[in-house]
Amino acid sequence: MNLVSVLDQNAIDINPRISEAEVGDYIALLKPRVMSLVIFTALVGMAMAPGHFHFVLAFTSLLCIAVGAGASGALNMALEGDIDSKMSRTANRPIPRGRITRPEAMAFGLTLSFFSVMTLGILVNWIAGSLLAFTIFFYVVIYTMGLKRWTAQNIVIGGAAGALPPVVAWAAVTGTVDVEPLLLFAIIFFWTPPHFWALALFRSDDYARAGIPMLPNVAGPDATRLQILLYTVVLIAVAAAPWALGYFDAIYGIVSLILGAGMLVLAINVYLRRERSQSLRATRKLFAFSILYLFALFATLLAEVVFRALAPMVGGA
Repeated sequence: MNLVSVLDQNAIDINPRISEAEVGDYIALLKPRVMSLVIFTALVGMAMAPGHFHFVLAFTSLLCIAVGAGASGALNMALEGDIDSKMSRTANRPIPRGRITRPEAMAFGLTLSFFSVMTLGILVNWIAGSLLAFTIFFYVVIYTMGLKRWTAQNIVIGGAAGALPPVVAWAAVTGTVDVEPLLLFAIIFFWTPPHFWALALFRSDDYARAGIPMLPNVAGPDATRLQILLYTVVLIAVAAAPWALGYFDAIYGIVSLILGAGMLVLAINVYLRRERSQSLRATRKLFAFSILYLFALFATLLAEVVFRALAPMVGGA
């Protein structure tokens, strides 16, 4: 099968009825929980960028990045309506429930994509606009249409899309890309596999019903546990890099190592717990902690940036 056949497959079962969608259904299409993480990581990337950035442009940039992320979510749901209907985790989304049709979701996503990219490009700069366009393209075409249905490495490669918002935000401020935002990219990129493979382990039946080749269904749970452990070790090293390379102080380094130790303990626990009930508890704990891990890590980065900005004013007083 090729990408054209995927599009044909997703064009099947178009319902011509009048939409019953409400505002809440369109908000659900935006994947607001994912969007909130995108906004936060982009904010950190923007705060780290050197130079002065006008508040209006900063707000416009974050809004465009958020809308672009929401557009990606809407297009993802439009293309995956057949998959979502087979999985208990996604069966209540607007398209499987019949609240919104696929063409409506596709039109909504394409419209948001166009205006978010054009607004960012025209009002801020075209480096940031182009990066946002590439992020949307990567998530929708490369990941959703090309990787997710065909390879167990879908999360690894597709994770690049979720890791790009801090880079887009940095480019919005500076018009360039530098080492610091690429470090943020690397942290999110290596965080993604252990985070989603933990989910895939306790949702493997869901993915099997939908025919998605997630790693536990292709390589088996034991191989997935090993991969989670290996990626967690790499993540700890990558997360410490901003401190080791001198971009941030010891406070960030200590926090990153403490959080990394928590991730490592839970990843080892996932690796060792093979009995089903124990395995489910271990993977759920890792999945939940991984969200806290990324938020706390980026919150520490943001706090250190804010402290640096306020320190001269406090010292001057």
